[in-house]
Amino acid sequence: MHALHKLLIFQVLTSLGQNADGSKIINGEKVPENEMLFMASVQNSRNQHDCGGFLINEDFVVTAAHCDDGNPTSVVLGTHNLKNINDTMRYSVKRCKHQCYEKVEEGSDIMLLKLSKKAQLNQRLQPISLPETETKITNIETCSVAGWGLTSVGEPDELQMVNVPIVDLDVCKNEWPNMLPEKVICAGGYGTNKGFCQGDSGGPLVCNGKAAGVVSYNWGKNCRYPNRPNVYTDVSQYLPWIRKMMKDC
Repeated sequence: MHALHKLLIFQVLTSLGQNADGSKIINGEKVPENEMLFMASVQNSRNQHDCGGFLINEDFVVTAAHCDDGNPTSVVLGTHNLKNINDTMRYSVKRCKHQCYEKVEEGSDIMLLKLSKKAQLNQRLQPISLPETETKITNIETCSVAGWGLTSVGEPDELQMVNVPIVDLDVCKNEWPNMLPEKVICAGGYGTNKGFCQGDSGGPLVCNGKAAGVVSYNWGKNCRYPNRPNVYTDVSQYLPWIRKMMKDC
């Protein structure tokens, strides 16, 4: 039995390593033009969407540390439609990944992207607030997640969003035995047919108008729910690190 348990753990971790990084918006809807004006498309050297992110002030975007694997070189801000981009919307970035990050199942899946120039805030682009202190999100709350990741019909050009229920951390630990890191929030993807999928990594979990979480991982690229809870980095528990990096990055 002990050998079987070890084998099962190995298989799960293998699945995580190959497949789990943040997923797509499932069973969501198009984001209204006047909402989620903080969303960022994190793009590679070929100017292709790779991850999501969110603007927190004129100088910084937050995304997931595992998005560094895609070698992001720029972000696009101020549009919901990735076919509607001009040069003023693209910003080169400096990457500042959390120093403790190694892989998603070990946590610290957060990264700051310093913009090469200040973001031009306007009616299409506004930052999102962060929690002011360490905050406990309760399982009676419903939050939302957005992104340009895969949907059931492919990869959209227009930003999609979906409401997701918070999953109690004790329940989440039971569903992710021996594999749930510290400092995370679980929401969606369990007992519901809504959540995120590939391409949404790094986007925000928005609760009460603030960026509560960062899309981290789901279960083995399985975006058809219900399954295991989706896992987000808990922004409120990384506030000291964010403040420090905004000075040092």
